[in-house]
This record gives sequence, C-alpha cells and structure tokens, in this order.
Amino acid sequence: MKNSPPLAPFALLCLVVAGILTFIWHSFSPAVDEVVAAAGSSLVYLPHMRAPGGLWSEPFAVGFDQPTSIQHDGTDYLYVAERAGAIWRVDANGMVAATPFLDITAQVNADFLEQGLLGLAFHPDYASNGYFYVTYTELSGALRLSRFSVSSADPELADPASEELLLTVPQYNAVHQGGDLAFGPDGYLYASLGDGGYGSGVDFAQRPDYLVGKILRLDVTNGDPYAIPLDNPFVDEPGAYGEVWQVGFRNPWRISFDRASGDLFIGDVGEETWEEVNVVAAGSSGGLNFGWRCYEGFEPLNLDGCAPPQTFTYPVFAYKHENGHCAIVGGYVYRGSQYPLLQGVYIFADFCTGQAWGLSQDQAGVWQHVTLGVIGRNVTAFGQDAQGELYVADAYDGQILKLGYTP
Repeated sequence: MKNSPPLAPFALLCLVVAGILTFIWHSFSPAVDEVVAAAGSSLVYLPHMRAPGGLWSEPFAVGFDQPTSIQHDGTDYLYVAERAGAIWRVDANGMVAATPFLDITAQVNADFLEQGLLGLAFHPDYASNGYFYVTYTELSGALRLSRFSVSSADPELADPASEELLLTVPQYNAVHQGGDLAFGPDGYLYASLGDGGYGSGVDFAQRPDYLVGKILRLDVTNGDPYAIPLDNPFVDEPGAYGEVWQVGFRNPWRISFDRASGDLFIGDVGEETWEEVNVVAAGSSGGLNFGWRCYEGFEPLNLDGCAPPQTFTYPVFAYKHENGHCAIVGGYVYRGSQYPLLQGVYIFADFCTGQAWGLSQDQAGVWQHVTLGVIGRNVTAFGQDAQGELYVADAYDGQILKLGYTP
C-alpha cells in the first residue's frame, strides 16, 4: 500500500481512541457466550449492536445458507455465493432475488466446512462479455476453477450449461483449499490455493511444480481457456507450473486488491500459533516466497530443507491464537466515501471471534494496526460494492452485514 495515502495521524488517533472505547464497552458488558448460556438457545445474537465508537455492522440482506463470497458486477447489485453451490443477486436495498443467479449444488461437494463453492469474480468487462468465474470443490474432492456466462435470455440469471473448465487441482483432503478469486489492475485473474491439507511436514507450498499453496495468475482474456502471462516468474523453469505467481501459503482463504494502489492483500490462515496478513506491492514481478511450511507468521516452524531466512517475504501483521481467535478472514482496503477516517485502511477480522482490525502504513512506511471492534460471529468473507463500501458475511445467522464507523 506504499502508493496509497497513508492514514493521517489524526485519523489513526481517532481509530485508537475508538478502539479503547470499544474495549471499555465490551469490558462492562457480559460476554456473548455468557448471555447465550443464561438466556438459553432462543436468544438471537445481534452482531450489529453499536459500541460508543469504532467499527459496527448492521443487517443488509438476510436468509443465506453459509455465505462464502460477496462480489459486485460493476453495478449496484451484489452477488452472494453460498457454500452449497448457489449464487444470489441482491439489489441496492438488500432485496434478494427470488431465484438464484446460478445454482450448481448438484455438482458441488460441500460435505466438509472448508469445501463447497468458495470463490467468485466477475470479469472486468462483464457488462459486455457476461463472463464470471468460480472455484468450487467438485464431487471427486478436487478444486475446480471454471468460467460461466450470463444467460442470453435473461441478464438477471446465469446459464448453468455455459461452464468452461479452466483448472482442476487435486486435493489431499477436505481442508486448506483457499479458493478465492480476484481480478488485478492488470486485468489478469488471480486465484489463491491452499496447501491442500498437506500440513507443516510437506513442502509442496514451497515448490512451483505443485499448484497447491500458491497464488496463481492467469490471462483469461486470451488463450483457450486461458493464457499464461509471459512475465509470470516460473514460465521458463523446467517442471514448474507457469501459472504460479507467488509461493509459500498455507490457506490464503481471502485475497483482495486495493482499488486505489493496486496492492494485493492476502489473509493466510495459520496452523499452530499465528494468523497473518501478507502484502504484495503493485508492480511486483512475482516469485516471492511467503514462508509456509518453513515459517508461520514471523517464527520458524519446520526449517528442514528450507532456504535461508533472508529469502522469504514476511507478513506485515500477525496475531496469535489467543482470546478465542482461530482463523483470519482477509478483507479490503476501504475506498468508500461514507467514512473518510477509514480511507486507505485495510480491514479484516477473525472467523471465531468476529474481532476486526485496521491496518495501514504511517508516513515512514511502517505498518500500524488498531483494534476496531467486534463485527459479527463466524465472519466468512468481506465484500465491497461498486462505490467501495464494505460488507461482511456472517455465517452464524446467514446475514450480509454492512459495515459502518463511528469515530
């Protein structure tokens, strides 16, 4: 995010004060689990209750079954993917269409929590070509990357028969599939792939002759069904996959590009102790190694056969598995207009606690973070609309929540 405006000192101070106020508010309030235990199972958890200051969320659209992705198509519509295999179209008022935009549940394996329909991205020229891309676990258990087209008869529906397969990636087991998709400012499609559940004892994430544990970079505008960009770092390496752009990830569940700077933010889910945020600066030539399975966060994990420490790229922020935290859910850099103090701040959260943080660089280029508050329970994904306002998917009650900020 070096090319984006840093968070002003006053804005950062306001965020810090808001975080303190939020902490005080929660300190004098019963823990959610304590309230649930006291009231019984009939109590409805309300993640949109607002603290005196900080980040908050309020219901925008409801009725989803384990939402995994929130995307827009360049218009005021949002699209919500469900793990079981359906995608729903939502208008600017939060009204959900009566019929799924796409329903491929019959061909999606969603038996385990980390399987299912995982990623969704609309082509930058969707308005003219009608293309969008998904990743999902197919019935065999492999991860599939496919392109679909909008229906020629109805622009509010996709054509389920239009699927064109781009890639199939075998998986070792049902975990660590990653599966997020995002178009970069260069027009290429980027796909995040987890290590396939191979764990810290296997170095497949380190090796470009395996697709797992990587960020891929594909030219889906050219080729059949895609072309490999000639400047990808492993194009000329014998035995390597030319699609590989960055290596060394465990489970990069959610990735996003800063629409202003072009920097790529990666939330990589940890194993033993650490959750981490990684950043690839705009214009990077690729080929960076983000450490897994040699490192987790900033700490060595399994250095057997690993390269020297200086060859790795380390996170810009990491947090521990403590106070109930368990898995990072990568978010977005805020580029909306409703909350100016958040401008340029990368916002992300923890899946188990719903705790959200803000991350930005100061004038000296040093990454600073602040705790922003609790925004939901079992947050699975962030999304942004065409105007840059942010949303989260709360799997606990199947809601899409819109984020706000009170200084």
